[in-house]
Amino acid sequence: MEPIYYQQQIPDSLRVIYVREGVYERLQQALTLLPQEYCLLLYDGYRPFQVQQYLFSHFSQQLAKRMPQLTPQEIVQATKKYVAFPSKDVAYLAPHLTGGAIDVTLADVHGKALDLGTAFDEMNEKSATRYFEQHTQENPFACQHRRLLYNCMTLAGFTNYGEEWWHYDYGNVAWARRVQTQVAQYGAVHATIQNHNVKEFRFL
Repeated sequence: MEPIYYQQQIPDSLRVIYVREGVYERLQQALTLLPQEYCLLLYDGYRPFQVQQYLFSHFSQQLAKRMPQLTPQEIVQATKKYVAFPSKDVAYLAPHLTGGAIDVTLADVHGKALDLGTAFDEMNEKSATRYFEQHTQENPFACQHRRLLYNCMTLAGFTNYGEEWWHYDYGNVAWARRVQTQVAQYGAVHATIQNHNVKEFRFL
């Protein structure tokens, strides 16, 4: 477990990764499906609203510097490809606000992250889960690792966000949309954060 945003010293980030019970159970199941020489490395789970706001603003600024020709509206749309808009609206709830989204990679038995073709949170076309399916010769190891991660996670009941090989959902609005069910199991969680720990929380 590597709480990535805490390591990056982002304000109000959590030093511990929290997930819903159903997510935890399915992660355990995914682990049993992996060959013995692999394990899962978690980067993020439940994300406080203020961290979601920070990330959206941060990524927007990065994209604006990289692509100064884009209008503010285009920057927002481009950012939404990689970071969910910090919305508490039930129909458009940012997945990590529910505790039903996780960012995860494949690691060796010592917990060292393996090559999956891009860095976590990298904003380019190679981050798309199926990128190496169309470019198999570019990085065969990354292609193999992504397939392994995808297969064990989806067999355990998760769905993947296609633009990010590391992002998986269970029980939230994004998951419900992909499995075509009307009702999400998990809504938003509001947490009060103190010294990078959850002081108190409530389900919205």
